Amino acid sequence: MKRWKKIVLALLGLLLLSQAPFAYRRYKLGRLSGAIADLNAQRIAAPPDEQFDDYAGVFHVHSALGGHSTGMFDEIVRAAKTNRLAFVVMTEHPNAFVNSAEATLRGAHEGVLFLGGSEFAASDGGRLFVVPGLAAHETASLQDLVTRAKGEGRLAFVGYPEQVRDWQLKGYDGIEVYNLYTNSKRINYAVLVFDGLWSYWSYPGLLFATFYERPGDNLKKWDEINAAGQGRAFAVAGNDAHANVGLSFQEGTGDKLFDIKLDPYERSFRVVRNHVLLRKGEPLNAESLLAALRGGHSFVAFDLFGDSTGFRFTADNGTDTRIMGDEVQIPAGGAVRLASRSPVKCRTVFFRDGQVVQEVKDSTEATLAVDRAGVYRVEVYLDQLGSFLEGKPWIISNPIFVR
Repeated sequence: MKRWKKIVLALLGLLLLSQAPFAYRRYKLGRLSGAIADLNAQRIAAPPDEQFDDYAGVFHVHSALGGHSTGMFDEIVRAAKTNRLAFVVMTEHPNAFVNSAEATLRGAHEGVLFLGGSEFAASDGGRLFVVPGLAAHETASLQDLVTRAKGEGRLAFVGYPEQVRDWQLKGYDGIEVYNLYTNSKRINYAVLVFDGLWSYWSYPGLLFATFYERPGDNLKKWDEINAAGQGRAFAVAGNDAHANVGLSFQEGTGDKLFDIKLDPYERSFRVVRNHVLLRKGEPLNAESLLAALRGGHSFVAFDLFGDSTGFRFTADNGTDTRIMGDEVQIPAGGAVRLASRSPVKCRTVFFRDGQVVQEVKDSTEATLAVDRAGVYRVEVYLDQLGSFLEGKPWIISNPIFVR
């Protein structure tokens, strides 16, 4: 064989060998897709005496109205409807020429409830989500933003907690413990290019599994704040949806000749959601949604890996039964029974003041009797889905305050 042919064959061999990890990852994503389908088929129905309805939605969404996005209202509404969301909380950046919180999507559209909110960058680090939003352009400290929002009876959640420099902050409702954009910074784009070539057309959403990480630092800070007893901070997850990563060409008329987005709303809305609980018969509207988020009657779920509808975390002291976000008293000489229920078998991890106190494996139900005060919450894991989700939670509950 001629030398040049040997060189060509050697190069081809090296090329094929270099693609082996990506081909194998595509195979694993296929297995994951099948496992998720099987998991959803095994869901257990909620008991007939269930007292709450579960509404899934997304928080931290931007349109072209606030800049940093190319997304249009019709895209957002269509994506929300396709994902069967109950609500979408818009968090527009301020606009010098229009009140973006007022001008954004609000009210019911295609059966989905939209709330108009704002995202402000604080002068001393961190961001604040205010719902309903504010028409404000001046630079202010995070505490000043919180004080103004709460003074006007608005919801105030701290975003990008890793950027906050002063945690003497008071009065806010909660923290964005997970942010999809922040997580995406972990992407190795050289690797993602080849993963995309092999897997994008078959498993575009599941490519998220290749870089998803538990937000350990944010969860630690959240636990520390609640354990300190200075107030109650509840958790939300931010989709940080912009639909601004991709490539497009358009004519002068605005008609698009070519348009491909790597982060369309439809896909980001599928990854992570916030589920709020309302009592049976209570309608979902702006007031009830804000009250549920303000009261911590909600949980975070990565529904990409399985439908979490039906999850519950409750506390019973023999007299009262409470849910996530509530406070419960330890009875004299007795204990509080904490209970976690999932629609599928899972591993449930109980935390007290940020420390693991118990794990229950391979079960849809997990209980823990406690006679010690503390801030208790659970994380739920789907170990059966394999290595992609090892050490990465499916569900993060809001806490119950045992006193």
